[in-house]
Amino acid sequence: MPGSYSRGFWLMCLSSFLFFLSFNLLLPELPDHLARLGGGDYKGYIIALFTLTAALSRPFSGKLADTVGRIPVMVFGSLVCFLCGFAYPWALTVSSFLGLRLLHGFSTGFKPTGTAAFVADIVPVGRRGEAMGLLGITGSLGMAAGPALGSWVAQHFSLNVMFYCSSAAALLSVLVQGTLTETLPRAQRRPFSLSLLKVGWDEVLEPRVLAPALVTALCLFPFGAVLTVVPDQSRLLGLVGPTKGLFYVCYTVSSLAVRLLAGRVSDQRGRVPVLRFSTALLALGLAGLVWSPSVPMFLAAAVVFGLGTGLNSPTLYAWTVDLSHPERRGRAVATMYIALEIGIGLGALLAGWIFQNDPARLPWVHAASLACVLAALAYLLLGVRAVPAPDAAAALVTEGIGAPEEVV
Repeated sequence: MPGSYSRGFWLMCLSSFLFFLSFNLLLPELPDHLARLGGGDYKGYIIALFTLTAALSRPFSGKLADTVGRIPVMVFGSLVCFLCGFAYPWALTVSSFLGLRLLHGFSTGFKPTGTAAFVADIVPVGRRGEAMGLLGITGSLGMAAGPALGSWVAQHFSLNVMFYCSSAAALLSVLVQGTLTETLPRAQRRPFSLSLLKVGWDEVLEPRVLAPALVTALCLFPFGAVLTVVPDQSRLLGLVGPTKGLFYVCYTVSSLAVRLLAGRVSDQRGRVPVLRFSTALLALGLAGLVWSPSVPMFLAAAVVFGLGTGLNSPTLYAWTVDLSHPERRGRAVATMYIALEIGIGLGALLAGWIFQNDPARLPWVHAASLACVLAALAYLLLGVRAVPAPDAAAALVTEGIGAPEEVV
């Protein structure tokens, strides 16, 4: 049962909730804020620049998580969020705003890498999928509460107060992390030094996890696109004011509803079978966004897309950890996150390039996302062989012997 998890696990879930709340508070208001600064044509860069530095920092965060420790990596990521929240009110030009987005990306380059490695260290192998599902639920709660709370604060107080609330949530996340005990074995720990920031090409990617990394990149491409165009699409459909973030609420609530189930089923049935089904749901949701001329259809597509994400995300995390070696777990998680950031960043960039503030182009944005997800589904059906006993195979991986899912 979920109640049997350790205190450290639940504190990590709380920290994850606060961290995702912190930077998701900003998302619904940033496109309009950038437009007021005179950068309406650069909306795609809001997400793309954020994910660029997140992806570039992953090799460093992965190496540091495997050498210095999981907790220092998490604390650094949360502190970046804390500092950036205070800096946004001073970024009064397009260039300074975009530069700050670039800096802000270091937060997600570090915190989630340390979090996933920490959780993988403390949960049993046979409950890894369930644990990742629970962790995803708390992160998704932050993602769901963030946009709604951010818009409410901006509307009733001010944009600057919203930025400061983002900083406060990040600081609380740091305080929670300070109560945790480091899980990296003492024999592997080294004091931080600048030499640890020298990363060779063999330390950038973990070859064991390239299959889940590819699926992650293809399935997260739509997320970057959706984050870029949905605020405008919502406004065009008449969702303004308190209803502006309704798409995100529907998406996140449906995602939350299935995350724990996804983890449990993937622990029992295998990662790849669950991913095949979840990727098909993602494709169905995106097809609905291509043809969504009304609010009900738009929100129904958000629900289906959220269901696919809720099944997809914890299963990809668990599959990645299954395939990783314990001594390179941080690097393996970082590899998956590099793929995630590449997918989100390219999705955001391409969405901005296709959209160009022309409502008639919105279906083409979602059609491009649909093509990526269908490519992922084809790979899962034709390029990956599912092994039906993930628990036993994962135990072998712990000893560095085998892998629960293999590329054909």
